[in-house]
Amino acid sequence: MTRVIFVRHGETSWNLDKRYQGHSDISLNKKGVEQAQAVAKRLSTERISAVYSSDLMRAAKTAELIAMQHSLPVISMPELREVNFGLWEGLTYEQIMATWPDELSAIYSKPGTICIPDGESFDDVTKRVEIGMATCIKTHQNETIVIVSHGGAMRVALCNALGLPIEKIWSLRQDSTAINVIEYFEGMTIVSLVNDTCHIK
Repeated sequence: MTRVIFVRHGETSWNLDKRYQGHSDISLNKKGVEQAQAVAKRLSTERISAVYSSDLMRAAKTAELIAMQHSLPVISMPELREVNFGLWEGLTYEQIMATWPDELSAIYSKPGTICIPDGESFDDVTKRVEIGMATCIKTHQNETIVIVSHGGAMRVALCNALGLPIEKIWSLRQDSTAINVIEYFEGMTIVSLVNDTCHIK
């Protein structure tokens, strides 16, 4: 069995402004660093064998603070990146709706099949996250690992684990530094924790 502790990155200024981030490499803000420190302290008593992270700095910094508690390096994995929001990155919902109303509405109703302008569909995200996850699980049999990623990518992993269609991704809330725990055992998955943020409340 591989036990995966998924952690969403801490807050950024774009999170605060409700801007779509995607592959834009935005750093944690002051509150985000404090959140990352809190989740690192929360996980300090876990027996963790490895810490993986998206290569975007908001996730990498969160992962670094967690890894420091265990004297571990952070293993960078681009497959764990957020969905590529293409032309929408840096914009708010209202700004996107003003120019791409049909496409934006479709992303919330048919996220698997609709490709964001100059970006990805959530089917694309699912495929690359599955590749990254398969590597982690195969490498760490009978171990506990941490994976620091993003709201969209983590929703995809949870949908896969729960056997939910990709259209349900928006039904799964993921707050800053939320902890999710999924156990992978011989083709079976057990979800034991979702969107736990008690360390920052």
